[in-house]
Amino acid sequence: MRAVCLLICLVLPAFTQTDALPKAPTDVKPGSITYDDVPYPHPVSYLPLTLYGQDVRMAYMDVPPTGTPNGRTVMLFHGMNFGGFYLAGPIDVLRKEGFRIVVPDQIGFGRSSKPIIPYNFHDMALNSRKLLQSLGVSKAAIVGHSMGGMLAARFAASYPDITERAVLYDPIGLTDVRFGRPWRSADEAYKAAMAQTNDQRYQGFYANIHRYFPSPGAWKPEYEQYVRILYAPTLGGDWPRLAMVRAIYQQITYLDPVVYDWPNIKVKTLVLGGEKDGQDFPSLAKHIADTIPGAELVIIPNAGHVPHLEVPDVFYRELLKFLK
Repeated sequence: MRAVCLLICLVLPAFTQTDALPKAPTDVKPGSITYDDVPYPHPVSYLPLTLYGQDVRMAYMDVPPTGTPNGRTVMLFHGMNFGGFYLAGPIDVLRKEGFRIVVPDQIGFGRSSKPIIPYNFHDMALNSRKLLQSLGVSKAAIVGHSMGGMLAARFAASYPDITERAVLYDPIGLTDVRFGRPWRSADEAYKAAMAQTNDQRYQGFYANIHRYFPSPGAWKPEYEQYVRILYAPTLGGDWPRLAMVRAIYQQITYLDPVVYDWPNIKVKTLVLGGEKDGQDFPSLAKHIADTIPGAELVIIPNAGHVPHLEVPDVFYRELLKFLK
């Protein structure tokens, strides 16, 4: 399985020994762990929930169509590094085609609450279902990116009556890794994160985001904004809480694999991703598509982990072709 966002990750194959990772910039101000200072492309609302005895709020965007309404809804699931803010492009493209768009920040991510709880895809899927019910949406197409691709698989397998169709977009969790690498406790990961210097934290985030764009010339200076978004909360007083939350939810690909969900997805499904999103992504993505009954597979040439930023024209063409 490809590496996911790890706070302790300081050296990644995307960089050679001659590459110089930038030091932490001095103009980044301490950021909120609920991303209150991060601009979102549309108004954010909150759904109150109770999880493990804790009252929490699930942030979400509910965006109406700008084109002629087609009566259909798309729910977008974000990846592990992000909240819904980086999905502005897909939101705008889909709403122009008449779709209503619902974009939750899963609990523990983005503008949602950051409780210290056991994170798993069952709870995330159920919370997302509750959100759709609260909005009066009885059926939706589910599009999940990265970790959201794992969640989309769990949602589609668990709630086929609500899922109109599913898109697993550059998903992680492509194999069951439990017997391929040793277990690392949340406490170990937390202590390692807290022991890092500011430079080490920034460089780890930078290397991880840079890895998403492996093709020569694909990296753009504006992508560093995502590094700064990840880094800013580490400078604030609530960083220890977020560090522990991250340490817990980064275990999710180990504790809660979705490889066994794939055969149980009965809705029409597209597996979509970049050719260079990890060395084995094309073959592993084909395995997913072969495992899901009747699934389609589209591999985007020369693209990495976030094609909607890197090659938007190709990505939107394939996404709309499937959804429409």
